Amino acid sequence: MTLAQSKFSCSSYLPKVVMILGILKEDSFDNRVSTIPETVAALIKLGFKEVLLESEAGEGAGYRDNDYIAQGARVTSEDEIVSKSDIVVKINPLTGTQATKLAAGKMLLGQYNPLTNREVVAPLLSGKITAFSLDMLPRTTRAQAMDVLSSMATVAGYKAVLLAASEFTGFFPMFMTAAGTIKPAKVLILGAGVAGLQAIATAKRLGAVVEAFDVRTAAKEEVLSLGAKFVEVEGAVESAAAGGYAIEQSEEFKQRQADAVHKHASMADIVICTAQIPGKRAPILLRKSTVEAMKPGSVVVDL
Repeated sequence: MTLAQSKFSCSSYLPKVVMILGILKEDSFDNRVSTIPETVAALIKLGFKEVLLESEAGEGAGYRDNDYIAQGARVTSEDEIVSKSDIVVKINPLTGTQATKLAAGKMLLGQYNPLTNREVVAPLLSGKITAFSLDMLPRTTRAQAMDVLSSMATVAGYKAVLLAASEFTGFFPMFMTAAGTIKPAKVLILGAGVAGLQAIATAKRLGAVVEAFDVRTAAKEEVLSLGAKFVEVEGAVESAAAGGYAIEQSEEFKQRQADAVHKHASMADIVICTAQIPGKRAPILLRKSTVEAMKPGSVVVDL
């Protein structure tokens, strides 16, 4: 998601004062950028006095500094952005140094997973910084244009299958040759949310035989519609208040779940783990004993 996608709501809430927005470069492990060039012009139209960009912030995503300058941004240093901007935008949490430089009363926009990353929230609270973590937006129709998780989950599910295919020593599709038939790869997807469904679709397009597991009964129809087999474990607890996500399960169910995963994973060539529970660490569905029971040459991709 980019800031342009949320302009329908921003214009109503921006204070009637001139403000400066600063775009920081992401950490070295992340090629993304929080704001693309075409968004800069839209932000200026919304009333921002100036849009500052840290030099080479968009390089990893394929955007040059001149692309931003052409849309009205000014390229400058990290120090100037942190000191002058009223709103600072960065997908990943600020580094310790960046956080200490941000003055009280400033605003921060990004993705921080605050329910589990308490160490990220603490310095913002002590520094009296107002932070908006976009990954906390509810999964509702009204907030759909600002859904930053679904887009990234789609990319992750797609890339996970391509990564598995490149590491796997066999073939995904079935080959029928004069020398004999090569069976298609068996792929097990754990979790059928946005990432899981994209992984299923991608693996099917590559010709694999796909199975998928999820504790939510609503996921069964989606899995079957993509041509995969649904691995069902009875007794799962669900909650309408979870917003479409899975919730914590009983120990009894977890044991039945582990047995089912063990059975199917031990016969699979590829296992892709995508399951998540909001506000908690992702559940461990693939245990050590299961990995040891898998065939030599099998591939596991854990998201």
